[in-house]
Amino acid sequence: MKTLILLSLFSTYLLAKCSNVEDKAGQFFSSGHTNNWAVLVCTSRFWFNYRHVANTLSVYRSVKRLGIPDSHIVLMLADDMALFSHKNMELNVYGDDVEVDYRGYEVTVENFLRVLTGRLPPSTPRSKRLLSDDRSNILIYLTGHGGNGFLKFQDSEEISNVELADAFEQMWQKRRYNELLFIIDTCQGASMYERFYSPNLMALASSQVGEDSLSHQPDLAIGVHLMDRYTFYLLEFLEDIHPASTANMNDLFKVCPKSQCVSTPGHRTDLFLRDPGSVLITDFFGSVRKVEITTETVNLTDPIQQVEERPIYGEQQKQTYFYVDQLPVSEIIHQKPKQKDWHPPDGFILGLWTLILLVFFKTYGIKHLKHIF
Repeated sequence: MKTLILLSLFSTYLLAKCSNVEDKAGQFFSSGHTNNWAVLVCTSRFWFNYRHVANTLSVYRSVKRLGIPDSHIVLMLADDMALFSHKNMELNVYGDDVEVDYRGYEVTVENFLRVLTGRLPPSTPRSKRLLSDDRSNILIYLTGHGGNGFLKFQDSEEISNVELADAFEQMWQKRRYNELLFIIDTCQGASMYERFYSPNLMALASSQVGEDSLSHQPDLAIGVHLMDRYTFYLLEFLEDIHPASTANMNDLFKVCPKSQCVSTPGHRTDLFLRDPGSVLITDFFGSVRKVEITTETVNLTDPIQQVEERPIYGEQQKQTYFYVDQLPVSEIIHQKPKQKDWHPPDGFILGLWTLILLVFFKTYGIKHLKHIF
């Protein structure tokens, strides 16, 4: 009898352990995505909006560090003067390998919506396209000046929460994403995700409706704030994340509480099909790499044999030209500029006539003015 009880307890333990392993495996493979993309947008120009550029570049630096390559990042910067996001100048957010895809006046509402929906002209290069599919996890980050239900683009136009929600619905209908994480750092940011209705979409905002999203770290040397509060603490959180990290979205929701942000960060998860506690941070901020397993042995020590190319009979061998040979640099450097035809500067003729009239009035007076005309 005791043996049967022990056997039943042991079998129960094995079943529980197996189910636990299956749950962990299911959690690992539950995302179902095979590639990651990021669309990072700064909508503000000019020096006094330094912090918005630093916000975007900070997130850009984090996603690149965690494995998303530039080929899968669409970076839109209305201006690009930000260099550092910390007072001690330790963290250079610009770096040496930043690839800006949309710059300056290219950052418009139209271009942003076209990138999301894929409605771009055929001449648009691959670097400016969001080439995602139904297996793509997409991170979309926006920062700038906003209000209740809108986000401004360069103080000249704005995108509404309805337009943004419809764009995400187009993406879902066109099978352009598997799961989407939307983050916005702006005043009244929560109003931008109120109208979302597409599935598999999770949203975070730096402030609630009626609240301002405040800046952080004023720098007296340059006269502006270096970052916004929410993105500052988001960056601080991401600096501790590594590709094998087990941190999940519930940890991200705790970033920048009201005691630090002053505003109240918000999030929305009712449209998301998975439990946020099972969604890893690296599901959106990291990258999935395809691995092909082979049982064959690959020898990497043997030198590669160069195949000698022989010209085909009757065909004239083509001569190879190097770029340096094709571009006559020395001739361009020593080339003398052509002499331009001289033209009087603007206002020269008018000034000359004025001088003549002044001399005439001083010499003969107004009564002799009739002799001129």
